[in-house]
Amino acid sequence: MQFLSISRRRTDQFPPEAFTAELIAGEGQRVKALYASGILRQIWKRADTPGASILWEAPGEAEVRAAIATLPIFAAGMLEIEIFVPLEPYAGFTA
Repeated sequence: MQFLSISRRRTDQFPPEAFTAELIAGEGQRVKALYASGILRQIWKRADTPGASILWEAPGEAEVRAAIATLPIFAAGMLEIEIFVPLEPYAGFTA
């Protein structure tokens, strides 16, 4: 099953210097590991605000939420998930 998450950095509660190079590097390494494992299928940087849109693939929501919890910026409380949506196949392609 696939899921879409849209997140944003909590820049209203954390100053720019809180998002250290070490934290950002750790986030990048974790994203690469999740991609290599297959649970993170695609990721896009948001153009409207600091954050990301991620397409996930897992047996269920619990696995995706557990993966999100391992992201360093999320674990630090500096990232919020604004939208989390389970996705279904588009029926128009089956007709």
